[in-house]
Amino acid sequence: MSAVVELQAVSTRFDQQLVHDRIDLRIARHDILGLVGGSGSGKTTLMREMIGLDAPTEGIVTLFGRRLCDLRSEELANLRRRCGILFQGGALFSAFTVFDNIAFPLREYPGIDTGLIRDLVYMKLAAVGLKPDVAGRLPAELSGGMAKRVALARALALEPELLFLDEPTSGLDPVTAQGFVDHLHNLHRELGFTAVVITHDLDLMHDLCTRLAILADHKLVALGPPDEVARNDHPFVAAMFHGERGRRVFGTPP
Repeated sequence: MSAVVELQAVSTRFDQQLVHDRIDLRIARHDILGLVGGSGSGKTTLMREMIGLDAPTEGIVTLFGRRLCDLRSEELANLRRRCGILFQGGALFSAFTVFDNIAFPLREYPGIDTGLIRDLVYMKLAAVGLKPDVAGRLPAELSGGMAKRVALARALALEPELLFLDEPTSGLDPVTAQGFVDHLHNLHRELGFTAVVITHDLDLMHDLCTRLAILADHKLVALGPPDEVARNDHPFVAAMFHGERGRRVFGTPP
């Protein structure tokens, strides 16, 4: 299966601080990859490198078969239009209505008239399970779960092939988080996008991700299906998956 994202010997340093040490990673089409690691392990930095917002110190990043280091700014912008991003916390524009938040990336895309933008906004609201009357509200008038769904609708506005999600269930209560994960799962089945999900949510890893990539000690210490990774004996992996909650979710040994 063709790779949507490929990292080859990617290393990242900030001054003298090593963040990533020769990471190799291949993300196949339709994968949902959970990117997992402790604070400071470089999860968000790695995601930014995948989309060309940052460049690694060494190594090669390939997106949709194109080496990012070889691209001019216009070519990179065209590749990014094939991606959607759900930022941590949603990052909705507080002064914009729900409608205008979702319409924002559509208005940045040349050639889409206002009537089509209107239709697409309401189509995306329906896709994430929200009613049309939500369109006129401001973000401050939304519950946490609704705000996440609006942010997801905005990320899906241009029907991306590749979706990046940064801690999509953070700040949600367990019931709302599970509903959000179930909705993501259904959308993935219907739309067939590839996704990279930064998360520490064990339920999300188990219920949504097709593979997990675990960052620790500046390296990728485990990569594979969730049930397989959960049984890895690396100390960081064991601390995450072999505790009481990990045993409950994954059935791992103590």
